[in-house]
Amino acid sequence: MNAPARYPSLPPLSDAQVHALLRRANEVARRAMSLGRHPFGAILVGPDGHTVLAEQGNVDTVNHAESVLARTAALNFSPEVLWQCTLVTTAEPCAMCAATQYWANIGRVVYGMTEHRLLELTGDASENPTMNLPCRTVFASGQKPIDVIGPVPALEAEIMALHQGFWHP
Repeated sequence: MNAPARYPSLPPLSDAQVHALLRRANEVARRAMSLGRHPFGAILVGPDGHTVLAEQGNVDTVNHAESVLARTAALNFSPEVLWQCTLVTTAEPCAMCAATQYWANIGRVVYGMTEHRLLELTGDASENPTMNLPCRTVFASGQKPIDVIGPVPALEAEIMALHQGFWHP
């Protein structure tokens, strides 16, 4: 879909950039896990595709890394700046996080593993009742052309490693 003038296209990210950014988000997830939280991490990357403007680990079952980061970003940056930014997250944003990103006006998301893959890892864990609602479906329901990059199979094993054994010790 061609972006309307008020939603200019974002410059492309190279595979090397995507991999480096996902590894940084995974380190944020590792830090969240070390604090006793769920192993999810998100970072907000500036318009240059390199500068990390914010990092956020998972807080709890309602305050996911992506939604907390998007709300904080919306308080600190204009919608025009945020449209040029990228939210990078270890796992595909759930419906709540995708909608929060949409309303915060963050123009792109990069994620490592799918929500479906996460469900395979969490199973029936009561702390993460994963929904089968891809972020692309959430974004397609809106009027803004959010750019989505993911999943990234080359990094899936690294991201999954934090989740293996976490949900069902």
